[in-house]
Amino acid sequence: MWYPSTVTTPATSEPVSLVEAKRQVRVDFDDDDDYLNGLIATARNHAEKYCGAYLATQTVTAQADSWCDLAHLSVLPVQSVTSLAYIDTNGSAQTVATTVYELRGEAIVLKYGQVWPPKQHGSLITLTAVVGFAQVEPALKHAILLRIADLYETRESAAEAGWTSFDSLLSNHRYY
Repeated sequence: MWYPSTVTTPATSEPVSLVEAKRQVRVDFDDDDDYLNGLIATARNHAEKYCGAYLATQTVTAQADSWCDLAHLSVLPVQSVTSLAYIDTNGSAQTVATTVYELRGEAIVLKYGQVWPPKQHGSLITLTAVVGFAQVEPALKHAILLRIADLYETRESAAEAGWTSFDSLLSNHRYY
């Protein structure tokens, strides 16, 4: 079983630029730049939660109960594995050598002739990985831009009932 992941190194760039966001909300002045940058991050975060995938490149840690959990990673998409740590049977923290495993699609698998090391009963395996898309698909980017425009134009709470363009664009990109 996987436990909720934690972002350890936040995204340093967004899938939507400030210029694109300003074009979407039809703003040609700089007074709202900080506000718009915040909306970009908020809209990206909302899309990530909706889709169950990380859109911007960032580093996360996630913990699992057993080695078999690595067959279906809980964080997607994984660009690279930074480390795979566990507690050995003596109670010492260990890191699995990269010669033991490889990233294959949405799974971490053993290399030929390798076995997972024994771990202390009840301890968790900690995956640290770089996640996110190198380039976000146009529909996802457009959904983020729509969300930014909605948030910019409606700055107070409103009931979000019904199916929106945001939902339609993101619905085909859900990973769970």
